[in-house]
Amino acid sequence: MKIERQWAMPNKWTFRIKPIKELLMQEITDGLWVDPYAGECSPATITNDLNPERPTDYHLQAIDFLKKFKDKSVDGVLYDPPYSQRQVKECYDGIGIDGWDGRMTFWSEAKNEIARIVKPGGKVICFGWNSMGCGAKRGFSMERVLIVPHGGSRNDTICTVEIKKE
Repeated sequence: MKIERQWAMPNKWTFRIKPIKELLMQEITDGLWVDPYAGECSPATITNDLNPERPTDYHLQAIDFLKKFKDKSVDGVLYDPPYSQRQVKECYDGIGIDGWDGRMTFWSEAKNEIARIVKPGGKVICFGWNSMGCGAKRGFSMERVLIVPHGGSRNDTICTVEIKKE
């Protein structure tokens, strides 16, 4: 497994952070890539964001978006959800949509759907405040970790690249 650390200024839009943008250029392969929490500037083929003001293909709850795909039909997933309950409120309360229903399974249900739709040999690139990714129990092998410290009291962004086992 490759572990890297690169400093960068924080940005609300994860994919605009220079080391993350570089990681995506290296890791995204040809084929069908989906992003259930796309926000702005996602490089995925098919994008979704609950906020109807975002320039995405769909505006659904992430679980409903992921359920649109058949088993083992996707080459890669970008998984960049709001990192905390506070961020969920910041992202969605202002638009009158409840983005989090209070269940602690909010994130794990999406990861279960991701594991279902990713082809063997496909990738999942996760972003957050931990390095859990989708995990070995869901059939993934951790290949790369990028830690992006933002300095001061800002949390690091931790990026994981996982491959779905055959």
